[in-house]
Amino acid sequence: QVQLVESGGGSVQTGGSLRLSCVVSGYSVSSYYIGWFRQTPEKEREGVANIDGAGRTGYADSVKGRFTISRDNAKNTLYLEMNSLKPEDTAMYYCAAGAVTFSNWWRGANDYWGQGTQVTVSS
Repeated sequence: QVQLVESGGGSVQTGGSLRLSCVVSGYSVSSYYIGWFRQTPEKEREGVANIDGAGRTGYADSVKGRFTISRDNAKNTLYLEMNSLKPEDTAMYYCAAGAVTFSNWWRGANDYWGQGTQVTVSS
């Protein structure tokens, strides 16, 4: 059984930083694509960042230069380092993984999802 468990969310002020973690069981973080989505009640779910089996990373334009995705294969854990946070980064952040194509990952067609961790950025 595959489980993705996120943690690290919280409330910060504009310009602050947070580090999200996603502990994975039953699935290797070095397999296929794994990464982060976010969603608010007002917006559709959007892909934030992902990393593939070779370690190549991809980012949404809105977070490039501020967020960094990484993984620890030994701990089977995925991370998202978020710096220079803005109020528009406020959302529930989800870890998502799947044996899908690059395009389908960004479309949200992932096999596995976590329960989410809330990030709130105040101005």
